[in-house]
Amino acid sequence: MKKINFLIGLFMVASLALVFTSCKKDNSAVSETSASSDDAFAERIYDNVSIISDEAYSEKSSTLKSTDGRRLFLGDCVTITLDTVAVPHALIVDFGTENCLCNDGRYRRGQIIVSFTGRYRQPGTVITHTFNNYYVDDNHVEGTKVVTNMGFNEANHMYFQIDVVGVIHRANDGGTISWNSSITREWVEGLFTFTLWDDVYLISGTSSGIRANGETWQRTTITPLRKELGCKHFVSGILEITPGERPVRVLDYGDGECDNIATVTVNGQVFTIYLP
Repeated sequence: MKKINFLIGLFMVASLALVFTSCKKDNSAVSETSASSDDAFAERIYDNVSIISDEAYSEKSSTLKSTDGRRLFLGDCVTITLDTVAVPHALIVDFGTENCLCNDGRYRRGQIIVSFTGRYRQPGTVITHTFNNYYVDDNHVEGTKVVTNMGFNEANHMYFQIDVVGVIHRANDGGTISWNSSITREWVEGLFTFTLWDDVYLISGTSSGIRANGETWQRTTITPLRKELGCKHFVSGILEITPGERPVRVLDYGDGECDNIATVTVNGQVFTIYLP
C-alpha cells in the first residue's frame, strides 16, 4: 500500500522558506521580496503540518510506505495518539510543553490535532487540522487546515482541495501574520505504485495575508507548481505575488531542474533566490 494513505507528505520540505539575494550589493532584495518571504514562511509552517501528521499516522498505524521507516520530521520527544474507533477518527501529535528538537532541525511544542473521516486516498475524506498551544521555533501557530479528497478529475487524476485560515504570532514580539490559502493539489504520477519517490503533484490556487506592519498581499498561481517527491524543491511553476498597491512580483521556480534556485522579478529587475 501507499505509505501516505490518509495524509500526504506533498510538501515534504520547507521549499518555500526563501533566502533572498540580489546581484546588487544593497538591501533592495529585502524590501522588494519581504511579502514573498512572509507568504513563503506561512506556507512552510502550514504545509509541514500535513507532513508531520502523515508521518505520525503512518508510524502509529504501521502503514509505512517504502521509505525504510525513516522519520523525516518527528523526533524522539513526540507522543502520538491515534483513535480509529471514534467517528470521526482522531490523531494527536504531542510535542510536549517544552521545545522538542525535530528531525528537520526545528523546535516544536504543543499539539497538532487531526480529525479525519476516512483514508487519504478515499474520495470524500475530509481531514481537519487544528492546534493546541502549537509553536514552531517559538512562533505561535493558530488556525485551521482542511484537506478534502475530491476524487478524480477529467484527466483521471486524484485531486484535493486544501484550505487554510491561519494566524502566526512571530517569535520575539515580531508581530502577527494572518494567512489564508485555497489550493488544489493534483496527483499526476505515482498514485498506484508502491514507492514514494515517483509521486508527482501539480499545485495551483491562491493565498492572501496581512504582514506584521499591516501590509496586505495576494498570491495567484500562473503556472502550476510541479512537486516531484524525489526532489527537495519545486522543479517548476510560476506565481504572482502582489503586496498592497506595489508592483507585482513574479516568482519562477525554473524549467524542471531539481535544484534550489528560483527567481523573483520586480519591474524587470531579477532577484535570485536560494531555497534552503
